[in-house]
Amino acid sequence: RMTRVNRFNSPVPDHEYLADGDVLFYLRDAVTQLLDHQQEYTTFGLIRYFAEYFSSVKNSNHVLFREYNYIRATPHNRASFIRVFWRCYRQIGKSGDLLSTLEYRSLLQLLCPDFPLEMVQRAARIVQMEDVVDCLMSFSDFLYALQLHFYYPEFLNSMLLIYQDLLAGKSPNTVIVPTSTSIDLLRSVAAENISKEKQQQQQDGVDPSTLAQCIDALCDRFKHSHPPRSCMREVLGQTNKVYYYSFLMSLAKHESINQTIGALPSRAEFLIDPEMDQDLDKLIAQISVSPSSNSSGSAVGGLKEVHRRASPRRNIHHRRKIEVESDGSTEETDSSEN
Repeated sequence: RMTRVNRFNSPVPDHEYLADGDVLFYLRDAVTQLLDHQQEYTTFGLIRYFAEYFSSVKNSNHVLFREYNYIRATPHNRASFIRVFWRCYRQIGKSGDLLSTLEYRSLLQLLCPDFPLEMVQRAARIVQMEDVVDCLMSFSDFLYALQLHFYYPEFLNSMLLIYQDLLAGKSPNTVIVPTSTSIDLLRSVAAENISKEKQQQQQDGVDPSTLAQCIDALCDRFKHSHPPRSCMREVLGQTNKVYYYSFLMSLAKHESINQTIGALPSRAEFLIDPEMDQDLDKLIAQISVSPSSNSSGSAVGGLKEVHRRASPRRNIHHRRKIEVESDGSTEETDSSEN
């Protein structure tokens, strides 16, 4: 498990600290964004631009409307995107609506236009523990499954290959543990094995102690980029046979793994977001006293005005976030009525 480094009294060398926090990655992106929008940003000064950029990184707003390669580039970006998705669409969970795989993908693409269907389908398989048919899923079940596969995709793809080898009857000594250099090949290999998965779902699972042995070796290869070993051992110790997707569903529901990622609240508090509720209460109060409150445009304009008074300058991604949060609630209501 990764131990967070204290930047004030850390014995870790500077270059290791910078790498641990992906600081150089964010510096490069900040400079790239500055060059792409220099006419706008230089008007307000470089110091203010960099302050707002890193403030958005700290507050997890920096992933909004960014490309898929960016939102998956660092562990912080992955956790931030999951949290933003939860905050934007939490009302779906509160209303109890059930959505299909394609509907969830549409919601994800409102925040990340090129979010791949494959990632959504893999999360759906975890929930359904069977072939992806267009079954309806609750918001909480889907999001916890998405969190697991979005945060640990390389590790889980490698574990699937190991599971398939064990299911085919290979000895643990002959199972090849994928290396970090082979990660780019895993997607194509996994795609070729989809038909095999359909047959294997009907077969017996694998021995949990054998899988645990292989997973332990896999964790050594991935260092910190895997669910806590203790959590995986705990789940494996509760069954006599392991089935891949049921194993992943147990991991997705595991509270310690959820706390390790740090993006979502516990299931007991999944529908609670006091900060967002306060913003909505302020918006409703403003609409109620507005003479033109019967138009949806005034609601959007009102929310923008509240944020504009709070801060005279927001970056591009922040402004677009406001529009999604205000307009998105109306879209959800419409979809639930259909």
